[in-house]
Amino acid sequence: MQSLYAFNGTESDDLSKDEKFLFYSIDGMYDLYLSLLALLTEIHKKGKVYHNKLQNKLSASGGTASDHLKFSQNQLLDLISNNKMLQERIAMRKLNFWELDSEYVDILFKSIIKSAHYKNYNAKPQNDFRSDKDFVIEIYSELIAPNDKLYDYLEDKRLTWADDLPVVNTNLVKAFKKLKVHSPESALLPDLYKDSDDQEFASQLLRKTLLNGSSISEEIAKKTTNWDSERLASLDGTLLKMAICEFQKFPSIPQKVTINEYLEIAKEYSTPKSSLFINGILDKIVKEYQDKGLHPKSGRGLM
Repeated sequence: MQSLYAFNGTESDDLSKDEKFLFYSIDGMYDLYLSLLALLTEIHKKGKVYHNKLQNKLSASGGTASDHLKFSQNQLLDLISNNKMLQERIAMRKLNFWELDSEYVDILFKSIIKSAHYKNYNAKPQNDFRSDKDFVIEIYSELIAPNDKLYDYLEDKRLTWADDLPVVNTNLVKAFKKLKVHSPESALLPDLYKDSDDQEFASQLLRKTLLNGSSISEEIAKKTTNWDSERLASLDGTLLKMAICEFQKFPSIPQKVTINEYLEIAKEYSTPKSSLFINGILDKIVKEYQDKGLHPKSGRGLM
């Protein structure tokens, strides 16, 4: 959607540059995923340093810093910090920038140790992997992911990350929930694409939408005579083109699946009335195709 919305060329242009931008953007999601794991590594490191300093200070008076020991020994954070495959991938892609921008690590660490989540975690008598994992998921979901300063920083770091953040946060939490004490290191490094077909679909949807742009636009125009032309020049027009392209050029994707997907995207990225507008237009087009026997669907997922 972003790539198509930003497209300024014509159907006859070489689309390789646009395809390159698309895959660069998709690859950026993986970088964001790794960057957030690198952030957790640094927060954990900060917790260990904090505990050691406090312990040294209290040792002189015979006290202990037991309140912060659980965090420094958190088993899920240990798995992340000690995952050699993960840390090598982070270093290889030069994503360990939190050491330089440590103020964000400090901000997040302070918010964690001041929170009720932290006090409740330390008050629990059990010290097992499940409770450690639940705590990390809790602070990530409630304190780290929604942090405005972190959001602004990531948006400045790479523009596309602002849109990627909700998806990446959701997948991080899913990955944490699946982890077990003896999970392989690769469990924290999922594949970016489900399979080669998944990657090919991204390329084909971009190319086929662009290459058939004129004919698709004409079809939309016939169904939108009573709508403001500005709406069609907006994101709604892009979403309609993509959906109609799927109707026409991807016979294995059920029409209901296409409509539902684009309605969800419209709700997330466009105006409050967009989903109603898009649903109405796509519904008309599907009925016309069915009446005329155009663009029949076949393959998996069809009833």
